[in-house]
Amino acid sequence: MSLKSHNFETQAIRTQTEKTQFLEHSTPMYMTSGFVFEDSEEMRAAFAEEKDRNLYSRFSNPNTTEFVDKICKLEGAEDGYAFATGMAAVFSTFAALLNAGDHIISARSVFGSTHSLFTKYLPKWNIETSYFKVNEVNTIEGLIQSNTKIIYAESPTNPGVDVLDLEALGVIAKKHNLLLIIDNCFATPYLQNPIKFGADLVIHSATKLIDGQGRVLGGVTVGKKELIREIYLFSRNTGPALSPFNAWVLSKSLETLAVRADRHCDNALKLAEFLESHPKVNWVKYPFLKSHPQYEVAKKQMKLGGNIVAFEVTNGVEGGKTFFDSIQMCSLSANLGDTRTIVTHPASTTHSKLATEDKLSVGITDGMVRCSVGLEHIDDIIADIEQALEKI
Repeated sequence: MSLKSHNFETQAIRTQTEKTQFLEHSTPMYMTSGFVFEDSEEMRAAFAEEKDRNLYSRFSNPNTTEFVDKICKLEGAEDGYAFATGMAAVFSTFAALLNAGDHIISARSVFGSTHSLFTKYLPKWNIETSYFKVNEVNTIEGLIQSNTKIIYAESPTNPGVDVLDLEALGVIAKKHNLLLIIDNCFATPYLQNPIKFGADLVIHSATKLIDGQGRVLGGVTVGKKELIREIYLFSRNTGPALSPFNAWVLSKSLETLAVRADRHCDNALKLAEFLESHPKVNWVKYPFLKSHPQYEVAKKQMKLGGNIVAFEVTNGVEGGKTFFDSIQMCSLSANLGDTRTIVTHPASTTHSKLATEDKLSVGITDGMVRCSVGLEHIDDIIADIEQALEKI
């Protein structure tokens, strides 16, 4: 049956590979490195790409195909490719589309490893990056050079939970014939669809909310078919492919993304509202709090606010250390998007490689906490955060 008219939840559940002769209800795992051919002509035609079929699991596999097909439907994309990790998706996307001497314009607030890619690795190929502040999208046009090829941003950002106006970015990219690439990891396809606002490509670390249970690594890039073709060819030759097992897990995870995300977002908003009035908290940022600087933009482009709450505890480094050492139920981890609530100290973990001035420029202070709000009962989440704050 056609799924074109169905809603998100239906597409996430009912997009599947063709059934085998066993007529299984749930897609099986295709744990194979390679595939066989009926005869020499079929093998020749397959490698010549005259026939669309699986050759080798580094290129494609029924499980990875199902996962990518789902993400494409949910994001409104033409095609995609799945990777072993989110950072493999980020690097491979840039490596496939950029040439030596090209120029990137990026939001200043990006994941620490992405920042390292821009500042340490891409410059080896004479690829430079200019940064704009997340609240100064109007400065982008002044950064455009004759060799600029890509505008890149996360929204909401990691870890500051800033929200960029995707529609404004799309207008600028189209006006100057630039590629717009958006990391949609924090929002997932359920909460936000950047392609609707002009993005050419969308990247996810599927390790986070798409898996949602802290089990497997994965990444995916989806978007325009001609761009994905270049990314596929690069990845086919360099080998960052997602494993069939992880693809199977992630595809099954998408079946429950909507119901999980609803609870994540409900819990996160309630925690953010609690923190706003706490005397041991200097500030709180959550997209669907009215106090968020980009609240109206978030309401325009997001269904709900996501599961990440950023806040700063009082008393700086010592206050932060006391808070983290006093946590009892929540997990101390660098991951996010799990069923379990996780508290992270970005300044000493995920963004520790950034210089002090770079951290401060994107709102990462010594007392900043990034909280990935999980699916526990909200009263228990608040109780643990509250008792830790009282120790400061």
